[in-house]
Amino acid sequence: MKDFLKFTLATVVGIVVSSVVLFFVSILVLFGMASSSDVETTVSDNSVMMLDLNGSLVERSQEDPFSLFLGDSYTSYGLDDVLASIKKAKDNEKIKGIYIEAGMLGASGYASLQAVRNALQDFKESGKFIVAYGDTYSQGLYYLASVADKVLLNPKGMIEWRGLAAMPIFYKDLLEKVGVEMQVFRVGTYKSAVEPYTATEMSPANREQVNAYIRSIWGQMTADVAASRGLSVERLNGLADSLLMFDPSERSVESGLADTLIYKNDVRDYLKAMAGVDEDDTLPILSLKDMMNVQKNIPKDKSGNIVAVYYATGEIVDSDDFSPMISGDEPVISGEKMIRDLRRLKENDDVKAVVIRVNSPGGSAYASEQIWHAVTELKQEKPVIVSMGDYAASGGYYISCNADTIVAEPTTLTGSIGIFGMVPNVKGLTDKLGLHFDVVKTNAYSDFGGIGRGMNAGEKALMQRYVNQGYDLFLARCSEGRGIDKAAVDEIAQGRVWTGNTAKELGLVDELGGLNKALEIAVGKAGLTGEGYTVLSYPKKESFLEVLMNANMGGYLKARLFEGKMGEVYRAFSVLENVDKCERVQARMPFDLNIQ
Repeated sequence: MKDFLKFTLATVVGIVVSSVVLFFVSILVLFGMASSSDVETTVSDNSVMMLDLNGSLVERSQEDPFSLFLGDSYTSYGLDDVLASIKKAKDNEKIKGIYIEAGMLGASGYASLQAVRNALQDFKESGKFIVAYGDTYSQGLYYLASVADKVLLNPKGMIEWRGLAAMPIFYKDLLEKVGVEMQVFRVGTYKSAVEPYTATEMSPANREQVNAYIRSIWGQMTADVAASRGLSVERLNGLADSLLMFDPSERSVESGLADTLIYKNDVRDYLKAMAGVDEDDTLPILSLKDMMNVQKNIPKDKSGNIVAVYYATGEIVDSDDFSPMISGDEPVISGEKMIRDLRRLKENDDVKAVVIRVNSPGGSAYASEQIWHAVTELKQEKPVIVSMGDYAASGGYYISCNADTIVAEPTTLTGSIGIFGMVPNVKGLTDKLGLHFDVVKTNAYSDFGGIGRGMNAGEKALMQRYVNQGYDLFLARCSEGRGIDKAAVDEIAQGRVWTGNTAKELGLVDELGGLNKALEIAVGKAGLTGEGYTVLSYPKKESFLEVLMNANMGGYLKARLFEGKMGEVYRAFSVLENVDKCERVQARMPFDLNIQ
């Protein structure tokens, strides 16, 4: 018996010690992997930069310790890193060209793809080459890759070119089956964010606006591809109508969408010829990570003149601890944090101008108003320019509208000036479960918000009045910021979504372009010249250790769920999951902007 206890205790101690040792070894391996990829890159002669686009394109990337530890092949590419790397490749004489390898790239909108495409066009105009290859080109990646000098396609591959469609999902009947009714209060004929919970199809107004903006985006895409490929817009629409992807790949070449059919194994020799490298020599290939580590030192301002780029990405929430609309590790715009950050930029005398990069579908109306106030105070001290990404709509437009200048991509989705509130009535569900409620109260509305019943007529009237007041304030903020009569703003508001192209015509946007255009305007307004300033990004990215300490496996798994096919459904139901924590009044875009 003593021997049994001794061996058992030894085994338990061994398991504990081994687990501790393995834990620390794993941590060391993680840090080793992180630091090994942090060495500054040396560029060889006749190098080629490779854009291996297989993952997701986000506004800013952040190292993910879980993906390193678990060997997750899913990659998030920061738009900031991609654009900076293309600029480095253009300026480096040893880099002869860019090779785009088209995989499956998820992007939240076409404005990001357009920004990368414009950067590639600028690179191409320097006289260097761009070659693209794909086994299968998704429509978005073909739009990006069509800027290349040569578009290569696998002999058994395909090019997806079929036009755009928006296909929202509606949950009303499903909610009825489980006994949940969404009580909705909104202002804006086109404010369709609530429709998935209250209808089974798009309203005529929503159908009108969706039809308008997807045709605007498609018009921009076909115009860009037509210019790059030497095809007419009519020809491109004809090819889309024929669903070319199901024809033999030879037809893609015959139609002008591709230049050459080639197997992936032969692409390296093709690139060697383009770069002037002998067939028997090694072709130096630089990945995006390599390019990020070319001259990787973050600039330190020596001029005393800083142009700050502040990234405001994700849904707008009240604070860091309050993000009910979001699950997983998606970024959010915390009202409390952004206000603190903008105050610091205002008080920093070295910061001469601020560019706020907004990529947000909106969120909390309350937080949007607080951020608007912080932007207004910042504007009184120094120029404030807004650069819009894929989305800057509803709350995203609210926080932008008082900037000195607003810059958007032609395919940016913006506007959506409207307000809604949504309160669930779960009485049907509680009845199904056999739950019953009673109440004793002192005043007429003492039990307001109780889950045991729906809202009565008086409560609904008060809630609608509150939403109306929020909309009226939103109109006033836009009118003041844009210098447009309030009644005129109301005519183009009503919750309607516009593309950047149309928003400029309406006066909601000042200039069309990307972040570089916004920086150019900021520098001019600040009176800076030459190289007498430094561009710095805020908030500072978290270090690998900070990410590791703050990360959680649950959030990692939820983020992966968002990236799957069920992402849109999961996103919608996450609202119901957290509805008791939500700011009741929202200024946000529809959930159903799933453009394919």
